[in-house]
Amino acid sequence: MVFSSFAFLLVFFPLHMLAYLLVPEKLKNPVLLASSLVFYAWGGPRFVILIVSEALASWFFALRIEASEGGLRRLWLIAELACLLGLLGYFKYWTFILANTHSLFGVPAEIPSIVLPIGISFYTFQLISYVVDVYRGSIAAQPSYGKLLLYCSLFHQCIAGPIVRYETVAAEIDHRSASERDIYEGVRRFSIGLAKKVVLANSCAAVVDSLLPIGSPALATQAMSGYWLGMVFYALQIYLDFSAYSDMAIGMGRMIGFHYLENFDHPYQCSSVQDFWRRWHISLSSFFRDYVYFPLGGSRCSRTEYIRNMAVVWFLTGLWHGASWNYILWGLYFLGFLLLERFVIQDRLPKPLSHLSALLVVLVGWVLFKFESFADLGSVLAGMIGANGAGFTNLAVHTVFLQNIFLLAASMLACTGFGPWLRTRLSSLAGTGDSAVRLFGALEMLTPPLLLLVSLAALAGASYNPFIYFQF
Repeated sequence: MVFSSFAFLLVFFPLHMLAYLLVPEKLKNPVLLASSLVFYAWGGPRFVILIVSEALASWFFALRIEASEGGLRRLWLIAELACLLGLLGYFKYWTFILANTHSLFGVPAEIPSIVLPIGISFYTFQLISYVVDVYRGSIAAQPSYGKLLLYCSLFHQCIAGPIVRYETVAAEIDHRSASERDIYEGVRRFSIGLAKKVVLANSCAAVVDSLLPIGSPALATQAMSGYWLGMVFYALQIYLDFSAYSDMAIGMGRMIGFHYLENFDHPYQCSSVQDFWRRWHISLSSFFRDYVYFPLGGSRCSRTEYIRNMAVVWFLTGLWHGASWNYILWGLYFLGFLLLERFVIQDRLPKPLSHLSALLVVLVGWVLFKFESFADLGSVLAGMIGANGAGFTNLAVHTVFLQNIFLLAASMLACTGFGPWLRTRLSSLAGTGDSAVRLFGALEMLTPPLLLLVSLAALAGASYNPFIYFQF
């Protein structure tokens, strides 16, 4: 089950909220836990055992760490990390490892098929952060197993993030409340995320599929402008899709009193590649910073050690996104540009040029991210520089562009901070008179239901693109 489905929107979530709001305070956590496990089981019932077991191991090891002293604490931590990382490695990377040994050495003769449990990367990292923080003494171990299981299985964010630190929600697991303002802001944020996903991101994905059909012979014969247009739409799609799930998670948490941290900060407004990564998937970047980069020595070391630390972080960043060489290449690609900015470019570029060059680096990076097949990857990279002999443009690309020009404009606008700025501006103007107050109030009242209706219409139409009716 995903947030952008009728099953979730019309059945699961309304029933969950009804039960949550009706039960007394002492039963709210049990209802939330039951809903979370049902939600998780929807996509793979047998894997509920895995998340329950990982939470149990983390609960046990954290308590042992807190109760121990000296070297024994480190042994408990190592045991916990071996447990969690071992399971993550088996389910997510073992098939990838065996496929490579098979290609190189012919062993094993058959590669087993291992189903990847939904959300394992997210809840594993959350539990790692929890136990490491207990080891460091920055938080107290949670004595209740049920509350720890609730923390790592919260259906708002256990599937697609953000990666929520235990310290962020520890107090709210025990004591939380949601005011009318919280509920409104939560519904509004959820409706914005849903519209970003089903209206914009899904429509962008349809354009990408038409211009860049993976595995198709047509991919190698696309016109140069078709590759660039397709990758621009893909860059929009991946941001709108991923940030939409964070919006919906933050919104659902706000409705019941949880305050998750922001996960995206308009990354395409970045001033450099480094700035892009300060703004993109903030919870993942901060995880690797705090639990890998700083323990390795951070930047307070020699240049060689700094480069080593960065290489480890960016290798792991690429690998985290998927068990395929293109993701590793994608991580190392960004490593190269981050080192280039630090040691060569520094602050020498004018801001407009630095912004444009960062966007170009990110866009080419998305090519590495999207295409797992090196044959497809090579075709697209060659086509983007006009080396495939298909020419600069053609009628098909021109038609796709004109049909989707308003979708392109709306998606680009949604990637900026224009919406929050406009709301702030209208809010300030509301203090200038009764008419302005009524206008702002009407917009605030109508925005969530209108976005929800448009989103449901888009879902009902599957690949429905409302912008197709506005074209040249």
